[in-house]
Amino acid sequence: MKLLISFIKKEFYHILRDKRTLLILLGLPVVQLLLFGFAITTEVRNAKIVLFDNSKDNITQQIISKIQNNKYFIIDKTIYNQSQIEEAFKEGKIRLAIIFPNNFQNDLLHNNKSQIQIIADATDPNQATTLTNYVTSIVNDFQQELNQQSKIPLNIKTEIRMLYNPQLKGAYSSVPGVMGMILLLISAMMTSISIVRERETGTMEILLVSPMKPWFVVVSKVIPYFVISIINVATIILLSVFVLGMPIKGSILLLSFSTLLYIFCALSLGILISTVADTQQAAMIISIIGLMLPVVMLSGYAFPIANMPNILQWISNIVPAKWYIIIVKSVMLKGLGFEDIFDEIIILSAMTIFFLGISIKRFKVRL
Repeated sequence: MKLLISFIKKEFYHILRDKRTLLILLGLPVVQLLLFGFAITTEVRNAKIVLFDNSKDNITQQIISKIQNNKYFIIDKTIYNQSQIEEAFKEGKIRLAIIFPNNFQNDLLHNNKSQIQIIADATDPNQATTLTNYVTSIVNDFQQELNQQSKIPLNIKTEIRMLYNPQLKGAYSSVPGVMGMILLLISAMMTSISIVRERETGTMEILLVSPMKPWFVVVSKVIPYFVISIINVATIILLSVFVLGMPIKGSILLLSFSTLLYIFCALSLGILISTVADTQQAAMIISIIGLMLPVVMLSGYAFPIANMPNILQWISNIVPAKWYIIIVKSVMLKGLGFEDIFDEIIILSAMTIFFLGISIKRFKVRL
C-alpha cells in the first residue's frame, strides 16, 4: 500500500512540475465553461440594422420605437435613399434593413392593410432567419395592440427578402468557415510540428551547421504545406461551386490573392509556434487550443460575434480566420472588389509581417 501511495505522489509531483499540463488540466475546463455558458450563444443580439421610413407617420414611429427598445437590435442609422441600403450591406456593418412604404398609416387605417419590407443579409442564413422572425414577431404584437383598439381588423404584412442567399443554403455560411479553419490548421499546425520534430530528434542542429542557410531549412519545411493548402483550396472551391451550388460573384483572382495571403499568414503563425514549443506534443496542443478553438468560437464561423461580451469581440480581432471569412463572403457571395476588402487585406498583411518578425528573432536566439 505504501508503494502505491509513493507512486501516486510521484505522479502528482510530475503533474505539478509541468506547468503547461497543469494549466490545460485546470484552466481549460473553466475557459470552456465560461465561453459556452454565457459568452458563446446562438441567440442573436445587438444586430445592427438600418431604417428607411418613407411614411414618417405616427404608426411607423411607434413600430420603430418598439424595435429600438428591443435588446435584439441596434439601429445603426436611418437612411433616406434606397441606394444607401445596398451600400450598407456591402460594407458589412448591418444585418437587416426595414423599409416602410409611403402612406403606411393611411393605407392601414383606410384599406385595413399595409406592408413592411424586411431585407436581411443571408450570407449567414440562420442569423438572417432569426432576425426576420424577431421583426415579424414585434410587428405582429403591435398589430394585436392596434386590433384591440379597432373595430375592424388591421393587417400589417411583412415582406421578407433574403439578400445574397435567397434559397437560404447552409453552404453559403459553412464553406467560408471551413476554408478558414482547414487552411489555418494545415498550414500552421503541420508546419510547427514539422519544424519542432527536427529539433526534437536533434537533426535541426545538424542542418543549421551544414552549408545550407538557416532560412533554406525553414522554407523547405513550409513549401510542402503551402502546396497542400493550395490543393485543398482548389478542391473546396470546386466542390462548393459544382456540388453545393455556391456562386463566385466576385473576382476569382482577388479571391485567389486573398487566399494566398491568408496561407502565408497561417504559415508564419506555424513558424512562430515552432519557436515556442519544445516538443511535437506541445506544438499540437498549442495549435489546437490556440488556433482551432478561436477559429470555431471567435471568428464568426459558428457564433455571431455581436452576441459576445466586448472583451471577446476585441479578442476576435486578433484571430486571422475572422478577417479571411469576411473576405470570402464579400468576394464569393456579395461580389465586392478590392477596395471593399482593403481593410481586411491590410490586417492580414500586418499579421503576417508581425508573426514573421517575431519568428525570425526567436529562431535566431533559440538555435
